[in-house]
Amino acid sequence: MENLIFIAVYLLLGLALQRVKQFPQNTGQVLNLYVIYIALPALVLQKIPALTFSSALIIPALLPWLLLALVVPLILLLAKRFHWSRGATGALLICIPLGNTSFLGLPMIEAFYGAEALPYGVLYDQLGSFLGLAIYATIIAAVYSDQQTRPSAWQITHRIVIFPPFIALVAAFGLRGFSYTPVLQSMVDTLAATLVPVIMIAVGFQLKFRLARHDRNPLLVGLLLKLVAMPLLAIALLVWTGFDDVVVQVSIFEAAMPPMISAGAVAIMAGLAPSLSAALVGYGILFCFLTLPLVYQLLLYLNGVVG
Repeated sequence: MENLIFIAVYLLLGLALQRVKQFPQNTGQVLNLYVIYIALPALVLQKIPALTFSSALIIPALLPWLLLALVVPLILLLAKRFHWSRGATGALLICIPLGNTSFLGLPMIEAFYGAEALPYGVLYDQLGSFLGLAIYATIIAAVYSDQQTRPSAWQITHRIVIFPPFIALVAAFGLRGFSYTPVLQSMVDTLAATLVPVIMIAVGFQLKFRLARHDRNPLLVGLLLKLVAMPLLAIALLVWTGFDDVVVQVSIFEAAMPPMISAGAVAIMAGLAPSLSAALVGYGILFCFLTLPLVYQLLLYLNGVVG
């Protein structure tokens, strides 16, 4: 559970730096640029080449995409119902479907289910969250970042092609089966390891406890969707399996994770309601310490009733 302590410390450091006058107001944006151009591509290059595809574990590989397909129309309907701005809608479309299934999810899985359950979380994370971040989040950022006019298909394609994490994804798939030299592996690992501390400090620096009135409704609805509705949707989708299998429980548990840190960074860098995006990540992490144990207890109950 050390990672959880680290997350809290990084977030508090970012909050504390808000009071240090030597740090300019755009510090959070500069840190986000570093994440997008350096740390996140390094993480993709670190994770993707090591993927081992197998048809045996279809549930954790498929569930995040099924949830994304269900949640996106729901967000669009709610955006229309509550008259959310285009920026707020784009922020929720990026932050809500993509969970913090690695840095937070994996230690949580180990804490609740044991180290033997970690491979299922890794599969959910790599085939779902990371690919979703590199492909889906890129598309949403390209479509919603232009507040005045809708970009053309060519402009969207161009933004995707030049987006650093997407370039890294293409390169990473090309490097499957290729072993990095020890020096190159060390460099990739070192740069990837900077992602979480840098972006969490950036999130803390931009986190405002007194949000603008127009951000409060999408924040509340977004967190309810991510921390409550998504695990319930996952349960509904997998009820036919029973809940006695650890791979099913871990997949649902991953669906209950708060918004992904990197997804928040993408939304912020795209100019999609930056304060709201930071709040979704920051508040999501805080509230998940209450919701995740409840999801775990619910799964135990369902295992006894349905499994």
